[in-house]
Amino acid sequence: MKKTMRMKRSLLLFSLLFLCGEFAVAQEAAQRLAERVLGRQAERFVFELQPDTVDYFVLKNKGSKICVVGNNDNSMAMGLNYYLKRYVLVHVSWYADDPIQLPTRMPKVKGEERHEADVPTRFFLNYCTYGYTMVWWTWKDWERFIDWMALNGINMPLALTGQEAVWQEVWREMGMTDDEIRAYFSGPTHLPWHRMANLDGFGGPLPQSWIDGQKELQKQILRRERELGMTPVLPAFSGHVPRQIAERNPQADIKQLSSWCGFEPTYFMNATDSLFSVIQHKYLEKQTDLYGTNHIYGADPFNEMDPPNWDPDYLAGVSHNIFASMQEVDAEAKWLQMTWVFYYKRKQWTPERLKAYLTAVPQGRMVLLDYFCEKTEVWCETDGFYNQPFIWCYLGNFGGNTMLVGNLHELDSKLDKAMRDQPGNMVGIGSTLEGFDNSPQTYEFLMEHPWSLSDTSTRVKDFAERWADCRLGRKERSNREAWQILIDSVYKDWSFYGLGTQMTARPSLSGHGTYYTKPYYSYDNATLFRAIERLLEHPSNRSGYQYDVSNLTRQWLGNHFMEVRDAFTDAYHAGDIEAMKRYRAMALEMIDRADELGICVAPNLSQFHSQAAAWCGVGEDYHSLSNTFLTIWGGPILNDYANRMWGVLLEDYYKERWRLFFDRVIAVTSEGGKEPFDEKRFGEEEMSRYEHAWAERNVWIGSTYDGPAPSVLAKSLLDSIANESSASSPST
Repeated sequence: MKKTMRMKRSLLLFSLLFLCGEFAVAQEAAQRLAERVLGRQAERFVFELQPDTVDYFVLKNKGSKICVVGNNDNSMAMGLNYYLKRYVLVHVSWYADDPIQLPTRMPKVKGEERHEADVPTRFFLNYCTYGYTMVWWTWKDWERFIDWMALNGINMPLALTGQEAVWQEVWREMGMTDDEIRAYFSGPTHLPWHRMANLDGFGGPLPQSWIDGQKELQKQILRRERELGMTPVLPAFSGHVPRQIAERNPQADIKQLSSWCGFEPTYFMNATDSLFSVIQHKYLEKQTDLYGTNHIYGADPFNEMDPPNWDPDYLAGVSHNIFASMQEVDAEAKWLQMTWVFYYKRKQWTPERLKAYLTAVPQGRMVLLDYFCEKTEVWCETDGFYNQPFIWCYLGNFGGNTMLVGNLHELDSKLDKAMRDQPGNMVGIGSTLEGFDNSPQTYEFLMEHPWSLSDTSTRVKDFAERWADCRLGRKERSNREAWQILIDSVYKDWSFYGLGTQMTARPSLSGHGTYYTKPYYSYDNATLFRAIERLLEHPSNRSGYQYDVSNLTRQWLGNHFMEVRDAFTDAYHAGDIEAMKRYRAMALEMIDRADELGICVAPNLSQFHSQAAAWCGVGEDYHSLSNTFLTIWGGPILNDYANRMWGVLLEDYYKERWRLFFDRVIAVTSEGGKEPFDEKRFGEEEMSRYEHAWAERNVWIGSTYDGPAPSVLAKSLLDSIANESSASSPST
């Protein structure tokens, strides 16, 4: 009995010591985040860890300091951000180059506030984000972004960096040479689609300097994410193998998948083959040795492709054995699967097939990302994913397109309904965005939603006011009204593939020149014009405000560009060459204006190239990879998919493309021949030659800007419109 009591006391003492250690670590991690964000102002804050069964934070005063209490580092970071937004009107963006502009004093908290998260998991990122946004990031970029995730309560990030170093070791052990392995990997910009088994080798071979550099970067990323209480999702083997593995193992069940977007089909090993678990063991063991593990792994076979066999038993065998091979290495393993393919190929993934695939994994050991819930909630159409846990996700952006999208009112109501109606297996919310440079307020609203920071009946209105205040740095009626107009009338559409303005669409006399881009917006462009006018009434030097003015004004110009193009087309049909020249000049000047607005904010093409240059040093052709990726993309289908109204890119690429088009149409019309302008032939020949020649240049397009701020440029533009007596009808 005494021995038992002594053991209990020892365990209690150990537990207390352990918890004290956890308190210290948590306090140190939260304090270090505050120091990175606030500098010396961090001395005004203290952090206290008080464990609980739910994620929560409390704000209160403690003597002369502001005290942030929470159950873990992530919750305390969310509490710190709540204070910054509510009390000092400071917004911390996800960009490393965006300065954090702090006031000279930190006001006390009004009483004591406690907020709890309604869901335990807040997920972030997408395979594609690693290409469209983060491909050239260094630790400086990642450090700021990880802090941003913590400040917004994100606790489950997708962590794909550095996996090629692990795969290199695996494929070496299986007899491949380094030259073969690096040629199998795609170039850096296209690695996400190689990782999803869509393509092999495009833009490769992958430089060894990249593989080694990304390995060290991943160690830094994971160390910081774990320090801040996050559960990073590392990749696992899902069946994608090099051609050489198929050739050297003819007895293995390896087949080529269907072709993706015109690229050569890749090779897939059936998970029921005995060699599959061998590869899974090698990969997960080496990855764990190198990066550690949080016991949750991403595996996504058949992304946007057909499996070798649609039989339900075959599909069940694939999913059962993928998970079983994970569990053989890690008894605590969980599998994270994106459900994009179930939406994208919903006709093929019949209820019988999907049920067989999902229920072949033990209940609760597969977590599903319902990828595109703003458009289609797959959980509603699949009997709640047959009771497997899922995360409700907002996608919001395809290809890094820079259109104004994201309906907060509808997002709010859909989230409320999902939390109310789902059958109990919704374990979180998240975002699966493809690119960052688009409507940041929507993602921050999404991540605030489960914390109930405002009354549900006024949640969107309250958020719009706080966002307006934080971007400007002070409370201003005209600024709040501008954002209310934007939230209520402009940010009404959801994103879709290749969404963009006519300015970034392939030139054509009507419609748009390729499947991507698709110019579309449902609001009145005059409404956007009025919102910009209101924003400009009381300008600010805050970088967020300047970015918003630039982004909104570029969008207005991009929308208006379609009307000028249509006027040019009408003049062409009328044979009015002077009018064609006039509209040509007007259109090209609009691109100049938009480009100037884009040069003085980040991101822009020059910044993208300079980030690529940071990874150079071995003579690799990184700049042409960047150019290809942002324009023709690669393959025969995806031209313009990643279109964006970036500074330098507008002037150097899109303007020249439109100039070539306008000049050719005018030349054909001036010749007075009977044959009309052959748009199809022009696109296939002259335009295609220009696009490929531009994309293939290995040239760093540098640009430094020391001109007026975006707000000054926008004000000048609006004044010029007013002087032309068109402010009352900006679409004329």
